Amino acid sequence: MIVLVLSVCLLAEADTCKNVHLTYSAQSVSPMQCLMGGQAQIAQWSNGHPKWQVKRWKCATAAQITQDI
Repeated sequence: MIVLVLSVCLLAEADTCKNVHLTYSAQSVSPMQCLMGGQAQIAQWSNGHPKWQVKRWKCATAAQITQDI
């Protein structure tokens, strides 16, 4: 499973940051498809969360995410 990981910070408090994980609903999304379609997913998330600013993002497997914790 591929996960889109967003590093976001509050606009009003730039030191308040967190990682947000967006999981693709399609089971067969490749890392390249994640990179190509990631910007649309990020724009959709940003529109729904106007108080947050996306600082960076990456595509990763679920296994990579659990290793980062």
